[in-house]
Amino acid sequence: MAETRRLALPLLDGAQAQKHVTMNTALTRLDALGAPGVLSRARSKPPTALVDGDAYLVSSGATGDWAGRDGMIAFADNLGWSFAAPQEGRRLWIEDERLEVMFDGAAWVTALGATEAGAATMLHAAVIDHALSAGPVSTTVPVIPDKAVVLGLTARVIAPLSGPGLTTWRLGVAGGADRYGAGLGVGLNAWAQGVTGAPVAYYAPTPLTLEAEGGAFAAGAVRLCVHYFALTPPRAVCCARRLRRWRTFSPQAGSSRGWRRTIVARWRWRGRSASAPAP
Repeated sequence: MAETRRLALPLLDGAQAQKHVTMNTALTRLDALGAPGVLSRARSKPPTALVDGDAYLVSSGATGDWAGRDGMIAFADNLGWSFAAPQEGRRLWIEDERLEVMFDGAAWVTALGATEAGAATMLHAAVIDHALSAGPVSTTVPVIPDKAVVLGLTARVIAPLSGPGLTTWRLGVAGGADRYGAGLGVGLNAWAQGVTGAPVAYYAPTPLTLEAEGGAFAAGAVRLCVHYFALTPPRAVCCARRLRRWRTFSPQAGSSRGWRRTIVARWRWRGRSASAPAP
């Protein structure tokens, strides 16, 4: 049966019987693939409960009805599963992670900018809810990832902060207790929006510190969000292509022969070349 090129929607034949079957199949597929998001990209096997229209990105190492469908869009269709191969540039919203991903031609990446070699610049927002421990300083789990370039932090008090003598609080990291704010409110829904004069790079997983001002913490909770850039290097290659020599010629000053030969070495990989020192 003929299909459309991009979404593989089945097309009606002129003398086809039961045209409604083909039409319903096309509409179901269009409903799933035209939606801007999927439920999750973390599953490698299908859920036991099927709801028509539910869609997922199939994780690597897929099993069961999803076996061999790694990286594809899977959607429930009439108590079974249908699949669609993504096209380069396709973007989807991942509902359980609250972020957008893009297909770069080989893999799904969380990227502002991505290349065909896998390198990408990614923008993340990592959120945790932190219940304060009693004392003058409360430290979170490491929430800033290794090699993150942090733009800033935001916070919201989700349970009022209290403690002996407590008036306000600071938000920062070890060695910079007020890097992302000071004099912050302790009441319900008090918030912080902390930025630095320039993005700050961190070279190890780093926790945040909440430091009491005027006293100590006894109770309360804060929702914290780290806004940061992360860099993804080009994906691994199986091997390097053999080194080829290219010959170029340039004028040789003061020579009656007028030309001299220069050897230029280049690595060749996937049809692209990058200069390398001549051996």
